Amino acid sequence: DGAVYEWQLRDFKRASENVLKLCSYTCAVCTPDSRLIYAVGTDLKLKEIAESNINRDFDTGAIINQIALSNSGRVLFAGTEAGTLRLYRFPLTGEYAEVRAHSAPVTRLRVSPDDAFVFSVAEDASFFVFDLRDKDGRSAQLVRESVAFAEETLVTRSDLEEKTQAMAELKQKVEELTMQGEYQLRLKDMTYSEKLKEASDHFNAELEEAKREYDMLMQSRDTLEVEYEDKLKQLEDRHTQQTQQLEAQYQQKIMMEVERYQALVTEKDVMNEKWEEKLGVTSEEHENTLHSVTEEYDGRLRHEASILEREQAEKSALIAEFEETRGQLEEDVDREIEELREKYEARLASEGEAALRLKGENGIMRKKFTALQKDIEDQKDEISGLFASKKALHEHIASLEKDIVSLKKEIRERDETIGDKEKRIYDLKKKNQELEKFKFVLDYKIKELKKQIEPREVEVVEMKEQIKQMDGELERAHKNSSALELTISAQKLKLEGMQREIRAQRTKIGECESSSDMMCRELYDCVQLIQDPKALKAAVNQMYQRHVATAVVTHAADTEVASEHARQRECLEKSVESLKRKLNKNMELHRADNQRMMQENVALINEINELRREIKALKATQVASGPRHKGGVGSDRSFGSRGMRGGLEDAFLDAASFRSDSREELPPL
Repeated sequence: DGAVYEWQLRDFKRASENVLKLCSYTCAVCTPDSRLIYAVGTDLKLKEIAESNINRDFDTGAIINQIALSNSGRVLFAGTEAGTLRLYRFPLTGEYAEVRAHSAPVTRLRVSPDDAFVFSVAEDASFFVFDLRDKDGRSAQLVRESVAFAEETLVTRSDLEEKTQAMAELKQKVEELTMQGEYQLRLKDMTYSEKLKEASDHFNAELEEAKREYDMLMQSRDTLEVEYEDKLKQLEDRHTQQTQQLEAQYQQKIMMEVERYQALVTEKDVMNEKWEEKLGVTSEEHENTLHSVTEEYDGRLRHEASILEREQAEKSALIAEFEETRGQLEEDVDREIEELREKYEARLASEGEAALRLKGENGIMRKKFTALQKDIEDQKDEISGLFASKKALHEHIASLEKDIVSLKKEIRERDETIGDKEKRIYDLKKKNQELEKFKFVLDYKIKELKKQIEPREVEVVEMKEQIKQMDGELERAHKNSSALELTISAQKLKLEGMQREIRAQRTKIGECESSSDMMCRELYDCVQLIQDPKALKAAVNQMYQRHVATAVVTHAADTEVASEHARQRECLEKSVESLKRKLNKNMELHRADNQRMMQENVALINEINELRREIKALKATQVASGPRHKGGVGSDRSFGSRGMRGGLEDAFLDAASFRSDSREELPPL
């Protein structure tokens, strides 16, 4: 599935994993130190995996089925899909050497524990064994088992003394380093105390500044609250005054409009009364003159009727105009009232929003005030913590002062010891002066002794004569040594002659070795011609003529060697005959198996042909039956045909599996 997992066998836990979904891996190996993993798959690449990551990948150009790493870690072997064997130099560089071995994909690849052989198996039922050799032709050496070391170690006294001395020196260095560390710690404590003081002073100053700022902010808050309260009162008073003034103005306007309306109503009543009076007068005149002047005043009557109608129309028009003016006035008054109401309501809303905003700012200021109070409390807690740390530092400083007092005491004691040593030096100087005086006395004594030595000079003369005699003996010894030197030179000449002979023998040995090497090469060439007897005989004759100058004396073979040769020959002939018999038996068995399999195959083929004929007959019957038989019978027949077809398929599968089993059972000849 494209995953490579690394498991720890001690606790059976997964150590690492690498997942590559586009690739299905075929094989993976691990280096002896378990640091690197090499894996191959269907993506034609050789991957180097370390710590769940792909460090490098090399393009192989072919699908690699199996890989194996030599125990020495010098070569990586790979078996490909084409049946070839590749040898990659390790560590990997991408270069490889390829050997043609199988004709089918390699299925398994293993290396012997001593790195001497490589074993490969492929799908073509072949098994190959490769002999591993270096470039010089040497085979791989056996890996020797590592010898277990003893748990005890032997150490000499001098090593122990050196180690103890080194330990003492190291202890002294450790003590010195501890002293230096303590001194540096004290210096650091001093610097940190100074920094603490500076930080506390700075923090106190900042705290005082924050307090002052807080007091100023509180004062400004109070002043702002008073100012905003005054402004709110002024705005409320102004608003009430304006509302009262507006109410008075609009009440006056309403009263004026009402008075105007009443005047118009009175005018209308007056006009109605006038028109009623006129109508009464005209009706009376008409009644008086109706009888007398009917014909004369018909036209006038019509004229008066028209006038009356016109007056009535004017009256209705005046009434409608009055109603319209009254409605318009009422609408104008209502609109002005609504506009003023909306204007003052908007102003009230804005004033209310301002008041709410001021209340919100007041709440924010209160929150800030509470936050500042919390900060002040936190700072007080920090100050208390700093005071506690200050107390601890004071205690530490007191302990350090005690240490300083103890060190001062030590310095005084050392000063006292230095004074004692100076006194001792002064005493030693005095002793030196006394010794110089004693030296003067000794010099005087030496002079006296020299005076006493003069009579002994006679003895010295006698000794000189003896020395002369010894010189004569030395001359004789020199003569003997010169004679010995002559003999040595003669021996050296003999040695030189022997060395010349040795050189000549060495040149002869070199010639013999070169001739033997040439002989070996010619023998190798002759062995290459072992399949061609004529060429082999000609090569042997040439070699004989080239190397054998004199006749070779033949010796009779030893009887024991001849008997041993005959015995081994009989044994080999017997083993060859037994192997031939076994081979014949195996051939007969294989022939019988092949005949049996052929007969079974023929029987199966006949059955298959019969089944095919039955299928054809069934199909013909189905075609002949037509669409009338598509009911239950047709379904049964289709089911029967399907069953027959399934049986045929099972038969085919059984035959194929039997054929494959028989092929697998057949061993390669």
